[in-house]
Amino acid sequence: MERKEKMINVLIHAILIAVSITMLVPFAWMALTAFKTVTESTSVDPFVIFPKVWRTDSFVEVINNMNFPQLYLNTILLIAGRVICAVLTATMAGYAFARLKFPGRNLMFSLVMFQMMVPGQIFIIPQYLMISSLGAMDTIFALIFPGLVTAFGTFLLRQSYMGLPKDLEEAARLDGCNIGQTFLYIMAPLTRSGMVALGIFTAVFAYKDLMWPLICNRTVMPLSAALAKMQGQYSNNYPQLMAASLLACIPMIILYLIFQKQFIEGIATSGGKL
Repeated sequence: MERKEKMINVLIHAILIAVSITMLVPFAWMALTAFKTVTESTSVDPFVIFPKVWRTDSFVEVINNMNFPQLYLNTILLIAGRVICAVLTATMAGYAFARLKFPGRNLMFSLVMFQMMVPGQIFIIPQYLMISSLGAMDTIFALIFPGLVTAFGTFLLRQSYMGLPKDLEEAARLDGCNIGQTFLYIMAPLTRSGMVALGIFTAVFAYKDLMWPLICNRTVMPLSAALAKMQGQYSNNYPQLMAASLLACIPMIILYLIFQKQFIEGIATSGGKL
């Protein structure tokens, strides 16, 4: 029986290792292509995996032609703005929908759920008109604007609050706490894992957002939109494109290394996946 269990464990680990290697292949290919020449990068020979000569020309060209410090700053402000706004609004709205009784609560929450069920592209034109009316085109606020509120975050935090016992609120009321104090000092700290999960999802989605920055901004670009503009209509310089993509991965890699524990806890607690 022990031998059978060991064989099963070895098989499971072998499958996990194979899947992990498969997931790392695109990143490794991107890194290798960044050091190749254009001819090597477009070669159809499947055995040309490593560059004959490791070149850094693509990195030099990309750094000289693109303002990476400004792109990093724009991306960081985009991520930070959306995460802060999403966590604040979703935490308050989730508590209201889960714990407070007020007229029209079910109808309003149904509207939130309806927003989750329709494609996000439907809201692009209304959001564009609002940003244009505010005179905020081509600004950092325009990048953050779609993430001021989040239906998914409201639903996620509502579920977190509904999982807490009602005795906590009753005990807080007996101690003389009002609704605001109960929310701020008792209930909100207990949903920290849900906030972390929401922050992770929001950061990743903001980092990957491509369509909205290309629509609302022309000069104030995050990394994703700047990389998209590198693609030509008829041809592409793949080494430079991969070098820029490799440099664009740096913020998320640093973010993961710093908040690795919170990433794992947030994903495990939420039961979701990126």
